[in-house]
Amino acid sequence: MITRVERKYPVDLVIGKADYVGVKTVIMRDIAVIPKGADTLFTTDSVDAEISLWTIFKGHVVFSDLKIANAFLTARKTKNQNNYGFLIRKKTPAAPRDTTQGRNYGEILNRVIETAFENVPDAVTFRNLLVTYESEKRNIRVDMPLLTVEDGDISTSLTVQTDSLINRMHVDGSINPDDYQLSANLYTTDTAGIRIPYIKDKYGAKLSFDSLKVSLTDKVYRKNRLTIKGEGRMNKLLVNHPKIADGDVQIDKGAIDYVVTIGENYYSLDTLSRVTVNKMVVYPQARFITKPSKRVALKVYSAQTEANDFFQSLPKGMFEALEGIKAQGYLSYKMNFYVDLAQIDSLRFNSDLEGKNFTILQYGKTDLREMNQPFEHTVYEYGKPLRTFIVGPQNPNFTPYNQISNYLKNSILTSEDYGFFKHKGFHEGAFRHSMITNLKEKNFTRGGSTISMQLVKNVFLTRKKTVARKVEEMLIVWLIENNRITSKQRMYEVYLNIIEWGPNVYGVKEASRFFFEKYPSELNLAESLFLTSIIPRPKAYRYSFDAYGNLRSRPRYFFKLISGIMLRRGLISREDYDNLYPHVNLAGRARDLIVTATPQPDTTAVDSLQIDLVTPIDLLD
Repeated sequence: MITRVERKYPVDLVIGKADYVGVKTVIMRDIAVIPKGADTLFTTDSVDAEISLWTIFKGHVVFSDLKIANAFLTARKTKNQNNYGFLIRKKTPAAPRDTTQGRNYGEILNRVIETAFENVPDAVTFRNLLVTYESEKRNIRVDMPLLTVEDGDISTSLTVQTDSLINRMHVDGSINPDDYQLSANLYTTDTAGIRIPYIKDKYGAKLSFDSLKVSLTDKVYRKNRLTIKGEGRMNKLLVNHPKIADGDVQIDKGAIDYVVTIGENYYSLDTLSRVTVNKMVVYPQARFITKPSKRVALKVYSAQTEANDFFQSLPKGMFEALEGIKAQGYLSYKMNFYVDLAQIDSLRFNSDLEGKNFTILQYGKTDLREMNQPFEHTVYEYGKPLRTFIVGPQNPNFTPYNQISNYLKNSILTSEDYGFFKHKGFHEGAFRHSMITNLKEKNFTRGGSTISMQLVKNVFLTRKKTVARKVEEMLIVWLIENNRITSKQRMYEVYLNIIEWGPNVYGVKEASRFFFEKYPSELNLAESLFLTSIIPRPKAYRYSFDAYGNLRSRPRYFFKLISGIMLRRGLISREDYDNLYPHVNLAGRARDLIVTATPQPDTTAVDSLQIDLVTPIDLLD
């Protein structure tokens, strides 16, 4: 046996004492497995092993019954040694790998699975088993007082310590080595649940669950690709990360039935996969190809779900404004995304939530009809309330829609969301363009939000940039727009009366008075274009001017761009366009803050703002 093992693996097998009992039972004491040139991998006080006779004739010995007591498995990986890598290396030398073709992780995983299953005994009893993994980055310790495998049934209780994190759990399951089938159920014995290690240190997040079921039900390796099938079930999944939500996000029941294919430069979640979140069922399909260029494709569609089941299935902690909402009818969702990262302009995206006979019966924590009448609005800055005011006639600074300059209304629509009065809250073209821009610049520089989305964010939600807030924002927009809870005109009116235009300057009347000492109805085209230009960065309004109060080059370009588009769309006349000059006469408080030098004639302005009216630059159209 020692000779056979040492021929197969680069190790020294040390056995202090060995006796045969009958034809097929071996009793061994004081055993050690020492890899060549590396630290000891395995030691144990005793091993009672019954060998499957038929495996001897195949040249691959497998134990039918294995009993081990006081065993220590210590895996180490450092810069100078790896005392376990030989177990997963190829059995025969292979030709040098072509690094230009990428590594086939499907082949590697298939080899790991087969090696593991081929060496599973029919019956196992481990007593006092200690498994440790030591590396420069992490340390793992697994204590198992008792592990049994009998007739394919697995049972154990164990304590897993990962650095300073300790999990105590019970595991039961089953294994069928002949068909590569495995099932395991994990249950926590701690009130804190089973906590996933390293998430906090690496990502600043916490992840835990009460119970987990995982299984491998099928494995096929064909044409250099591995396809595995199985399922996962999880209860009380809890996630906490500041970029996801302000607090804990919890899913009571989650499940996935997966069909995954892995090959050289290829990874996919196949069409037969299914994800269940509480009572909602979603069918995802994903594909990731790494060479010759990285390509990502993702499709998602949900089964038609009863409206109340849909809302009750939403993760707790992500949709606070909608908690308690009740509805009738059905909802379903579909999404399609594709991009070739070598040709980012190839990006395709569409997303749609559809309702069938959908009606809201009862609003939740937040009444989405709030905007239909005067309401109290609180402005937040850095998460703290800055100011509260009434959005309605009771507020002397409130300006009705028909008392706001058409120049301002149309220039904002042109710049921010030209399709506002036509779409139902979302502009897929603008969102696609923002994703392309963000991917090219490798940074989140453009959001693609419509006026509806900006309004919902300001009125109903916090300003924190979290995944939860963005998803909740999109769902609330859909509810308002598709159920016509608030008219488009009223939404735009509220928007113009609450958005920020400067330091503690909120709403169109305050902005008109602050910059020009005018009423909103009196704003001319140039003044309207300026106010529009600072909406994305209202606190940076001073950078639009030099010390003499003249507009700098960036707002001049904005004037040319937006006025040209407005002329082409018939929102201003040719006379308006021809007479437009890139200058505004500051007055009041803004002038005192901006103009710090003795005013001089603006000699840098172009004499004309004529531009090509078929310019390809068009913000949202």
